[in-house]
Amino acid sequence: MRYDVLIVGCGVVGAATAYQLSKYNISVCVCERYNDVANGCTKANTAILHAGFDCPIGSMEARLNVRGIKLAAEICEKLDVERIPMPTFIIAYDTPRELAYIEELYHRGVANGVEGVRIVDREEALRLEPALNPNIKAALYAPTSGIINPWEYCIAMAETAVRNGAEIKLESEVRAIRKVDDYFVVETDSGTYEARYVINAGGGWSAEVYRMVGGNSLYETNFAGQYYVLDKKEGQKLHSVVFPCPDEHGFKGVCVTPTVHGNLLVGPDCYEVPDGDHVGTDPATLETLKAEGLRSVPGIDFREIIHEYAGVRPNTQVPDFVIGEAPECSHFINLAGIKSPGLSSAPAIAEEAEKILADCGLELTPKDHFIDSRKRKVFRRMSPEEQKKLIAEDPRYGRIICRCETVTEGEIVEAIHRPIVPRTVDAIKRRCNAGMGRCQGGFCGPRVHEILARELGVSEKDILMDEQGTFIITSAIKEA
Repeated sequence: MRYDVLIVGCGVVGAATAYQLSKYNISVCVCERYNDVANGCTKANTAILHAGFDCPIGSMEARLNVRGIKLAAEICEKLDVERIPMPTFIIAYDTPRELAYIEELYHRGVANGVEGVRIVDREEALRLEPALNPNIKAALYAPTSGIINPWEYCIAMAETAVRNGAEIKLESEVRAIRKVDDYFVVETDSGTYEARYVINAGGGWSAEVYRMVGGNSLYETNFAGQYYVLDKKEGQKLHSVVFPCPDEHGFKGVCVTPTVHGNLLVGPDCYEVPDGDHVGTDPATLETLKAEGLRSVPGIDFREIIHEYAGVRPNTQVPDFVIGEAPECSHFINLAGIKSPGLSSAPAIAEEAEKILADCGLELTPKDHFIDSRKRKVFRRMSPEEQKKLIAEDPRYGRIICRCETVTEGEIVEAIHRPIVPRTVDAIKRRCNAGMGRCQGGFCGPRVHEILARELGVSEKDILMDEQGTFIITSAIKEA
């Protein structure tokens, strides 16, 4: 089949682009290398919607950041995605370099159109956020930032795109792209597809995808960062996103932030990695996050760590986002080098892709009927009366599978039958939170495994933990 547009990658940028383009009477296909969407950079980051004060003045990322967080508020409301408005502090101690830096960030924020950004003294900072280190001298305060569920954000936009006619091909890593006359032939692990336009949203692999059409002007300089996730009682200690001033080398520093699920997140550090798949944690370097986190928020109890992970920032050698039609290949559009604030900018980046396609000659006629709403049944958010009514309608909502996060069998079954079918234990985790609590799936994991096999009609041996190859069981060790 020949599509109007083929998107390479279904992280948050690819999903946002599919969502935006599904508003029009065109055919859209998304090829994703993993067995689920949101399974690369999108699932492993700081989950912050940045206000936009950190971006260089006049940069593309500055403009798209400010626009993107406004669009994110609308999308999260329509598509039932967890988002909490939350201010950001950049704290400075009594050193000339740090005080000068928050002054510079303030001027950047004003120039970038960030509303409400200002510098506050120690007393006001501690009044606004008592958990801060009392030894700070001043802080930059930005009230328009927020925190979000990044994988649900991506999943919601991808699901909505599918509901509106887009197709998503999972386990479809792109192996080659060639131009034939006025269309592209795209070879993937799941088959060969044709398209009039190709959009490169390949994340940490975007430079490699670009090279498939002769683009040699980009190369990856990917950096990874490690994180601690702490139990929910630690998340209650802080009500802001807190960053230190960057060091002399420009590293933003270790952030401390609550999550939309009520946990506390501490990280990341920063180190260069060879590729976008390099997400292992290192106990020796991970330990350094503790001292950095305590310097900003002294009250953290690191005995409450429940999880550790690492994510990759998809940098290139270009300081800004790389967005536009490739000069080497007409109708091939790069959305490359989308590092931070890529999560914040994603829907605005999608708007840019739409404009570029229109300028390239693609006719974009709005659909008469566009589905732009989505509602989930989240049991733990319901009142006792709502819970009782739901259980009467479907008894599966009365069976708690994940005790830590209060996730029911009904929610898991509903997730399995959504437009993008989750086929792994961690795919259920990303959709329902089952396994994200203090025991990290120790209790609910086997039950989720069993429900997946039952609902999908497959053997339990076919159910994976997450990515391809992460087998849970391979054979019986004794007969019943």
